[in-house]
Amino acid sequence: KGYAVIVVAEGAGEDILGTSTETDASGNKKLPAIGEFMKKATEVYFKKHGETATVKYIDPSYMVRSVPANATDSLYCMQLAQNAVHGAMAGFTGFSVGLCKNKMVLLPIPNLVATSPRMMSNTGRTWERVITCTRQPNTVPHA
Repeated sequence: KGYAVIVVAEGAGEDILGTSTETDASGNKKLPAIGEFMKKATEVYFKKHGETATVKYIDPSYMVRSVPANATDSLYCMQLAQNAVHGAMAGFTGFSVGLCKNKMVLLPIPNLVATSPRMMSNTGRTWERVITCTRQPNTVPHA
């Protein structure tokens, strides 16, 4: 369909971009800006081949951190990530990974959002604003 999602692990790319001795405000070692590197490299690749590509870069690493992760957090995140990769490599799309009854499961995103208490009308102004702001095509069928 002409869309792709690229997920890069925090800390990846030290062999390409080098390592740093600097630390951030929390005292953690500053990691290479692999996301920005991948964004630019992807844009350059498509431009070189005469194609147009809209590349969005989202770095949630500092938005979601409020306290250091403990061992349980690290294990849970590892399991979520591994199961997401397994699902993608198995050819599944449109899913999220979660823990249900102590089992890691692949959850269809349409089922998740259909039962969400925060529903958005696909014919409403909020959805139109989302489509406009992200410059994405509106693939939701209208009623």
